[in-house]
Amino acid sequence: MRRAGEVRGLAQGVAVLQCEEETYPDIGTEVIDESLETVGRVVDVFGPVEQPYLAVTIGDSVHPPTLVGETLYAR
Repeated sequence: MRRAGEVRGLAQGVAVLQCEEETYPDIGTEVIDESLETVGRVVDVFGPVEQPYLAVTIGDSVHPPTLVGETLYAR
C-alpha cells in the first residue's frame, strides 16, 4: 500500500486527487481509504509531471462529499 494523494475535489462521480510525488499509481489501480475500504479505481492521470493529478471513479457504496480533503492510498 502506498499513498496515492489527497482528494482536492469532485466532478461527475470522479474524485480528483493531487499526488505528492512524481510517482503515481497506474490507470486501473484500486484506490482505498485509511480503513482499507475500496473507494474506486484510477481512470486518468493528468497535469504537471512534478505533481500530477489522478481521476478516480467512486464506488456506489462511498459517499463522495466525505472524501474531500482525505488522503487515499493505492493497493
